[in-house]
Amino acid sequence: MARIVQRRLALASLAAAVAAPRLARAASATLPRAAAVPGGVAIVELGAAALRPSATFGGRRVMVLPKPERQGFWIAIVGIGLAADPKQRQTLSVRAGDGAAREIAFALEPKRYPEQRLTVARRHVDLSPQDLARYERERVRLADVTSRFTASRQPATLLLASPADGPRSSSFGLRRIFNGEKRNPHSGMDIAASAGTPVVAAAAGAVADTGDYFFNGNTVIVDHGQGFVTLYCHLSAIETAVGALVDAGAPIGRVGATGRVTGAHLHFSVYLNATPVDPALFLAP
Repeated sequence: MARIVQRRLALASLAAAVAAPRLARAASATLPRAAAVPGGVAIVELGAAALRPSATFGGRRVMVLPKPERQGFWIAIVGIGLAADPKQRQTLSVRAGDGAAREIAFALEPKRYPEQRLTVARRHVDLSPQDLARYERERVRLADVTSRFTASRQPATLLLASPADGPRSSSFGLRRIFNGEKRNPHSGMDIAASAGTPVVAAAAGAVADTGDYFFNGNTVIVDHGQGFVTLYCHLSAIETAVGALVDAGAPIGRVGATGRVTGAHLHFSVYLNATPVDPALFLAP
């Protein structure tokens, strides 16, 4: 009997040893691809702690998750702004559950995004006083919504479903220069799709805002929790409402050409700690 028990224990240990790497890979598969570059995502090791620590970067609270392959260890998922200087070391402020504070430094790699120089009539780039005032009001509203940190909501995964069927443009970070004047870099990904194509939530969450914006047109913003937010722009129709709880793949609108665009497509943005980051890092290649 003792030999049978020992044999069963040995087989159980072997099965656990075989399964452990698979479980670790499955857990790691819930994270975005790390890219510690301007416009990317840094995954920073926080070490061991009995309680979940909190962390801030640039004064903004960042997402802290259990490290997938090590119980009791924690990592921070940090969105890096496009304007970040890779020559400077970055500092993450961490506070343990017992209140002890420390700082963790990490480095960035440089990344050069393309530029596009265009010469157009001034009327196409200069806003009227009325349009400028509207844009300023909407800019404040968008900044408020995309900077939310809902601590009570925990994303099940940071991998996203494609929000619409169609070819993806690698336009994130593209800076357009109109008549020699630099404009803000492109803060999202464009997905080419015909008008009326369904748009779905890329992950489960709560609809934080909908509305008609000057530049973005009909827009839906979904809060996934922990400072993780997605934005869907230029919709021809909005098919959800503020406060609605949506699952990944739930319909929220239709592709359109509303706002300041030249044709139908979906503009899709991802925010971490109030910072737009490259959506491609969260999507299957």
